[in-house]
Amino acid sequence: MNMKFANLKGYLLAAGAAAAYGTNPAFAIPLYEQGMNPNSVLLFRYMMGIPLLALVMAVRKMSFKLTREEVGLTAILGVLMALSSLTLFESYNHMNAGIASTLLFVYPIMVAVMMIFFFHEKFKFTIALCLLLMCAGLMLLMKPQGGQSLSAFGCLLVMMSALTYALYIIFVNVSKTVKAIPTTRLLFYVLCWGCLLFLTMISMGNEVTLPAVGSGWIYLIALAIIPTVLSLACTTRAIQLIGSTPTAILGALEPVSAVILSVTVLGQSITMRDILGGILILLATTIVIGDKSVDKLILHVRKMFPKIHH
Repeated sequence: MNMKFANLKGYLLAAGAAAAYGTNPAFAIPLYEQGMNPNSVLLFRYMMGIPLLALVMAVRKMSFKLTREEVGLTAILGVLMALSSLTLFESYNHMNAGIASTLLFVYPIMVAVMMIFFFHEKFKFTIALCLLLMCAGLMLLMKPQGGQSLSAFGCLLVMMSALTYALYIIFVNVSKTVKAIPTTRLLFYVLCWGCLLFLTMISMGNEVTLPAVGSGWIYLIALAIIPTVLSLACTTRAIQLIGSTPTAILGALEPVSAVILSVTVLGQSITMRDILGGILILLATTIVIGDKSVDKLILHVRKMFPKIHH
């Protein structure tokens, strides 16, 4: 394949993966309007992903067997991913979905900071700069306008989502056992454990809700395919063609896509200050991802489980 064509294809695939991820709110919020709650939406989304992965494993003749240690580790990862998904999707009920998707992008900075404090990574000037940019962006987003401020509870939910995903990334990076598990098998069991968590919440009184009309099932299928399977495939192929850093940086298009769809499809409003705050957060994130040491962590996980929760 011609190198220039391969590079162009890689950039287009990376951009496509980011855009596909950004469709999450466009599919989830109409389901909320039909009476579904986030726990039910994610339960059906995860359940639809499991047979797809099982089929891939069967075709590839992959074993479903796990060791006792792997069972425990995949359970931890499954709970982290499910909590990250649930808190993000719940935040859509409390704030503009596009802004929520932008705030979520602080997770690479969380990864960098935790690696410095807990795993003795070297502190760099770029990390301090990114923290300042991120704080400035958050202040712009949080500042009241017209008598209304951004929902503090919504912001807390997004920060919890970012934190649990950052913990997921670090866990995958530091565990040699997890690294040795084939990607598809790991994804399969992470989804299974996530489903168990959602079912546990139902047993504790969280109501099971279904789409009110037939179009709701289309939205659920779209959630399972576009921001999950399609985004996963595009991200993996893009990394193979252009490498991890360009793919990660183009991931900054993810919240941009979510903002555009929130405004055009969902009719949600956004101010110039919101846009400026989002730009500062994305700039900080891009700088962090451009750092090789952090890039290796984040992109290793993007290959394994990039888009299920976003």
